[in-house]
Amino acid sequence: MAISKQTTERVRERADIEEVVGDYVPLKKKGQNLWACCPFHNEKSPSFSVSPAKQIYKCFGCGKAGDPIQFVMDIEGIGFNEAIKHLAQKYGIEIEEDRQMSPEAIVAHNERESLYIVLNFAKEFFVKNLQTEEGKSIGLSYFKERGFSPSIIEKFDLGYSLDAWDKLLIAAEAAGHSKELLIKAGLILQKEGDASRFYDRFRGRVTFTIHNLGGKAIGFGARILTNDKKQPKYINSPETEVYHKSDILYGIFQAKKSIREQDNCYLVEGYTDVISLHLAGIENVVASSGTSLTENQIKLIKRFTDNITVLYDGDAAGIKASLRGIDMILEGGLNVKAVVFPDGEDPDSYARKVGSSAFQQYLREKAVDFISFQIGLYAEEAAKDPIKYADLVKQVVQSLSKIPDPIIRSVFIKKSSSLLEMDEDILMTELNKILLKSQKDQFFKEKRAEEEPSIPIETLLPVTKEETSNLQLIQLQEREMLRLLVNYGFEMVSEELSVCEYLLQETEDLTFETPVFNKILAIFKDALKQGLLPQPAYFLSIEDSEIKREVINLITPKYELSTLWESRFQIFTTHEADDLAKTVYDNILHLKKKVIKKLLEEARDQIKKAEMNEGSEEEVSEKVRTYMELKNYQVAIDKQLGIVISF
Repeated sequence: MAISKQTTERVRERADIEEVVGDYVPLKKKGQNLWACCPFHNEKSPSFSVSPAKQIYKCFGCGKAGDPIQFVMDIEGIGFNEAIKHLAQKYGIEIEEDRQMSPEAIVAHNERESLYIVLNFAKEFFVKNLQTEEGKSIGLSYFKERGFSPSIIEKFDLGYSLDAWDKLLIAAEAAGHSKELLIKAGLILQKEGDASRFYDRFRGRVTFTIHNLGGKAIGFGARILTNDKKQPKYINSPETEVYHKSDILYGIFQAKKSIREQDNCYLVEGYTDVISLHLAGIENVVASSGTSLTENQIKLIKRFTDNITVLYDGDAAGIKASLRGIDMILEGGLNVKAVVFPDGEDPDSYARKVGSSAFQQYLREKAVDFISFQIGLYAEEAAKDPIKYADLVKQVVQSLSKIPDPIIRSVFIKKSSSLLEMDEDILMTELNKILLKSQKDQFFKEKRAEEEPSIPIETLLPVTKEETSNLQLIQLQEREMLRLLVNYGFEMVSEELSVCEYLLQETEDLTFETPVFNKILAIFKDALKQGLLPQPAYFLSIEDSEIKREVINLITPKYELSTLWESRFQIFTTHEADDLAKTVYDNILHLKKKVIKKLLEEARDQIKKAEMNEGSEEEVSEKVRTYMELKNYQVAIDKQLGIVISF
């Protein structure tokens, strides 16, 4: 059952941002706020700010922001409900269930919870099997041969499935779990041609528990220990309601903390590779478990770091076949390095062969950026064949086009030019062709997705630098208005008029260019209709992460004036809150000025088009009149702002 709103509200009221963040990082007081080095990215100077008064945190380095619940979600890599449970446990709050859910939602929720329960039962069953006579002689002896210590076996919930037809099924039914649930969890199968016979999916195999981010068992991988060529080496859990192969990485639960601390994630292929690296003292490692890397898996890693180091077996053919994964990682906005092991070695075998210290040193010394790796992989054969050399250049440029950051892309263009001994301008020209084609394809894809039957020709016109600049200026001024509204909306600018009433009256006919600002404005207006005058805390209780993040940005100043200026040195400064009426009035004028400037440019373009298309004299005159009216508005606003206009 889902968590009730009452429980969520009690958690919000009780959870203290200083206590919650303090469990993870040491905080030091500076001014009104507390500061620390950000736990979400590496930094030497503290840019992570915690405001006890506002009950929020914000990092001015990486942009992470939120309340105590969001912090737990970010630091633990878990969902909203899991974060509520975490904080409820911390503060001793009883968790109540939401009984207002629809019958369908209740059934779906109960089924998911039942799957977690039965999968946990299976995990414990497999783990306990290691202590049976069969488990010790086969499963445990295999783990010991691989050098897996008891603590590692416990850490990863390694186990053994007995070599029998239905041992798990019998035990599960005795514990009250139904056959239907066991089938949905992927733990048992129905025999073909006999609807009454069921058997365990995993039999006579060692088991590797697959955990979600919160540490719950969601599936299993099972390895056979005999040389039976009729049987696959590994059997994995099928897709279920709680296990989606494309969304999870093996070892992510055990690795997430280390990935964040090291600001790097090692990516390997199999279960034993992950475990061997842990034995070698390297915990920031996950595996794609033999499947091709997916977009969702890349996004999962990006929640904890922007850096991936891919570890490749010493097999050139296999490496070349997997290069598409690097392009996907680049497209996901992450930085990629690669390490290749000697021929015939993989991370698991090499770690056991050379030992922990030498293995860690090898990773440090052999890690190269993706361009050096890609060019080095084909350099020998490309040097002997001009056609293959040209193909290599095209592959490199194609990979460069996947990098979303133009500065990083530019750096790698220079490096590629040097390594390929090719003119930088040639690479840049080819890259621009790919980028331009990609932009055009994306543009027409979006247009085709729209319901409008035709595309106005003016939408195909390129946006000038001046137009882009004006739009950005308007968005900045919109942000400033929202900042005043959220921070001071409840204050009074006169005996009868509040800040929010004045701002909303003056901008009634305006539509903001920034979508999230329109959402915040709509929430503000809805609250007023309900008789509420929302303060910042009102927005922080909304579960929309985009709105919450933007509001935190609006209410969190990056710099704070020391109180010593006034208390010790008697140096007094003017604050915006000292004269809210003027601050708000000036903001409205500046916003209107920028909007009118944009309208003036549009009116000027309309006049030019009318003249070029030889429109009627009346049509041109009408557009000129519109332009002059806007110009008069601009002059009036400039006068109110005290701007001297010369003609």
